[in-house]
Amino acid sequence: MARLKRTSQVLEKAARRAASISSIDPNLDVSNGLTLFAYSSLIETMRNKENTYNTALSNLDKIYREMLETEQQLADMTEHILMGIGAKYGKSSVEYGMAGGVPKNQRRKGLRGESPIVSNELPSMIVGVNSNGKVKA
Repeated sequence: MARLKRTSQVLEKAARRAASISSIDPNLDVSNGLTLFAYSSLIETMRNKENTYNTALSNLDKIYREMLETEQQLADMTEHILMGIGAKYGKSSVEYGMAGGVPKNQRRKGLRGESPIVSNELPSMIVGVNSNGKVKA
């Protein structure tokens, strides 16, 4: 999903205000460096920075998509290489294990519904059962 681009409400408000001020006096100067020219210049600087930021986000999105595609290609090639080594040397070979595969003769086959995690703790409902089989309240 593309990153949201930024739109500045402050920038929009300032641009509208500058247009209104321009109708009062195109050379407005209210002293202390507060001129319409300086105001318009700062508005344009902000607009350029916002455009630069949004362009950078678009470029970042493009790079991210390219990276994800390359990652998928790498995952596919990794799987194919391991399958190729299994086909060439056998899935029970030392070479297959060296390449990162689990040799076929070393795989543990689990029963259906069996959890691969072994726990030494008793389930909580068994802990609360007294000797006659009734659950303690």
